Amino acid sequence: MQHGTDSPAEPPAERPAEPPTEPQSQAGGRVELGRIGAPHGVRGWVRVVSDTDPPENILAYRPWLVGDIEMDPVEGQRSGKALIARLGGCDDRDAAADLVGKPIAVQRGQLPPPRADELYWVDLEGLAVRTLDGVELGRVSHLLPTGANDVLVVQGERERLLPFVWDQVVRDVDFGQGLILVDWDPDF
Repeated sequence: MQHGTDSPAEPPAERPAEPPTEPQSQAGGRVELGRIGAPHGVRGWVRVVSDTDPPENILAYRPWLVGDIEMDPVEGQRSGKALIARLGGCDDRDAAADLVGKPIAVQRGQLPPPRADELYWVDLEGLAVRTLDGVELGRVSHLLPTGANDVLVVQGERERLLPFVWDQVVRDVDFGQGLILVDWDPDF
């Protein structure tokens, strides 16, 4: 998967020129964009660990779902190598400390549509995975970034790790049927 400069969440997966049917089942879900790090100063600022690319993109989304609490980033900026933010309702170091480690999420509908050659990871999670020979392997649990290529983690009668490589392994993604078609030996 390539990290584009305007990628809002997990890096979108590359896909072929012929786009699959648009995702529907995941449209209302939460998408984690990062998490709250340590407090920064005494006025309620927090460090933000962002999974967006570039990291500052996380500041453009409003509202954030911090744990189960809806919060707006009022201010945000780089501070050295760190990204910091002040959240509405978080006015002192104690309030900031209460947020440490909580995930930062947004609703899926807040993300821009992926380009024609991309897919969001979150849209692949939960899809059924079937081989070209019709063998059901299970459902996508999540994806793992590995550097060389990303990996689909498929939960079925056993866990399988399938490289997300178009044409070689992944042959089609059909959101309408909730299916990923793969060229994969089910014994592997």
